[in-house]
Amino acid sequence: MKIKREDIRNIAIIAHVDHGKTTLVDELLKQSGVFRANQDVQERVMDSNDIERERGITILSKNTAVFYKDVKINIIDTPGHADFGGEVERVLKMVNGVVLVVDAFEGAMPQTKFVLMKALELALPVVVCINKIDRTEARPTEVIDEVLELFMDLDASDEQLDCPFLFASAKGGYAKRALEEENTDMSALFETILDYIPAPEGDPEAPVQVLISTIDYNEYVGRIGVGKVDNGCLKINQEALVLNAHEPDKHTKVKISKLYEFDGLNKVDVTEAKSGSIVAISGIADIHIGDTICDLSNPAAIPFQKISEPTISMNFIVNDSPLAGQEGKYLTSRHLRDRLFRELNTDVSLRVEETESADSLKVSGRGELHLSVLIENMRREGYEFAVSKAEVLYQTDENGTKTEPVELAYVDVPDNFTGAVIDKLSQRKGLLLNMGSISGGYTRLEFDIPSRGLIGYRGEFLTDTKGNGIINTIFNGYAPYKGEISYRKQGSLIAFEAGEAVAYGLFSAQERGSLFISPGEKVYSGMIIGQSAKAEDIELNICKKKHLTNTRSSGADEALTLTPPRILSLEQALEFIDTDELLEVTPENLRIRKRILDPTARKRAGRK
Repeated sequence: MKIKREDIRNIAIIAHVDHGKTTLVDELLKQSGVFRANQDVQERVMDSNDIERERGITILSKNTAVFYKDVKINIIDTPGHADFGGEVERVLKMVNGVVLVVDAFEGAMPQTKFVLMKALELALPVVVCINKIDRTEARPTEVIDEVLELFMDLDASDEQLDCPFLFASAKGGYAKRALEEENTDMSALFETILDYIPAPEGDPEAPVQVLISTIDYNEYVGRIGVGKVDNGCLKINQEALVLNAHEPDKHTKVKISKLYEFDGLNKVDVTEAKSGSIVAISGIADIHIGDTICDLSNPAAIPFQKISEPTISMNFIVNDSPLAGQEGKYLTSRHLRDRLFRELNTDVSLRVEETESADSLKVSGRGELHLSVLIENMRREGYEFAVSKAEVLYQTDENGTKTEPVELAYVDVPDNFTGAVIDKLSQRKGLLLNMGSISGGYTRLEFDIPSRGLIGYRGEFLTDTKGNGIINTIFNGYAPYKGEISYRKQGSLIAFEAGEAVAYGLFSAQERGSLFISPGEKVYSGMIIGQSAKAEDIELNICKKKHLTNTRSSGADEALTLTPPRILSLEQALEFIDTDELLEVTPENLRIRKRILDPTARKRAGRK
């Protein structure tokens, strides 16, 4: 017989990127007394990884728990970026309701639609929280209408449409049920969660069943499976079976050696976990997302949706440039292979495949951001390697037609830049679906565009809109191949010989285009040192010094004025490289190079 556990609520916080989920969780933790009164707490405490903190984005979903009026509220903070959508899809299986956070100025955005659609498909009740109402340009009442329209577009049921709306400022630390109310804390949100989100149901007497929804990894204990106890009671030292609904052959007998529940930001050891609890289990070496841990007497796997397939791939290659091995700690193909296969422990949207070459691995992910975060993590850990240009993964439909991934792109630009953006995206096979003005002199454009068309576009987009445009994209399935797209109009400036770049050589080179390097940097033949102003590649000697002659000393002319070089970030470098180029990644430098370094061999390959 199923019993409700009124002392627990399980919720996920979902939203578009940068609408304030993580800051909201910070406030819920503070106001529920997780931190001591005098404790020094950093902002966005849930974003634990360095890259998350620097970029201000959440990449991995995080579990935490707070207590309010003797009720334990398990909270899962989810990522907002489309590239990490795989994280959102599966954590929703652990919860009984969601808090949808929407920015009071931006309103409903593409990712809001994606995460809400997933929640409604699972018939989860939704509490809508209009956040950032203290922004000067906030328009909360209009945003409510937008959110309700979104619910109707997604065919929400009458119960789902009748959801509570709250107004909050996560930064200010308050939430209220009506705009005119005076409220100084988050109690309105806590109360709404208790009243509106149902308590988890389960049969405490039934054989145990736990569905693993996320995997954590720890150097000391290995893989940790996190999931909700659906039925029964899980105990330490209990013998159990691991099954998987998608893998009928999986049938592993295990012993539960360690059990944890969440309390604040910590995992706390427990001896048993009853139905409705969210638990972490360590000590099972081969545990995967989608596995069910169940009783020996009743082997029944819980059904689980398949994770979305990757859409783009790039090759990770052992670095073979003339400067290889000078800056990194891990250089060999074995190091690279071990590290990439270890990443599969925690990242379910990633695929790693062997290629014909022992020195190269094909890595596929959900988008450029997904793969660039992996590259950045690896270089910080001391790895040195090269990567190729990102390419989309094509498929063939049942009629034998070649199909490619397409995305919906929502672009907000100042009115005077709309022409330039429409022109560029049309050249990249984008189809304009909608155009409308939003407040503040901005226009919102909606495009249907192949994923290929967006590779390498963001840098150009920021230049075209003088840094004032915002572009958001969301995967929209596969469509028939739309034909060739030319990526780069300009060629590369290539170093002709190995050595150190000198000011005299760079001074004459800068007339040919924009440079990426400064005097004193090491270069090698075939390395790309800048972007050419013309369509073709140009080879330059930037290591040549000015020679002394009979009539003048080598320093007789006026001082040379060099234009400051364009320093490319990792994303910009990945967007810049062409199909015949590689990006050399080391802990200290990013260098762009031609795939074939020798000029004669390169010309011969070009003719072929």
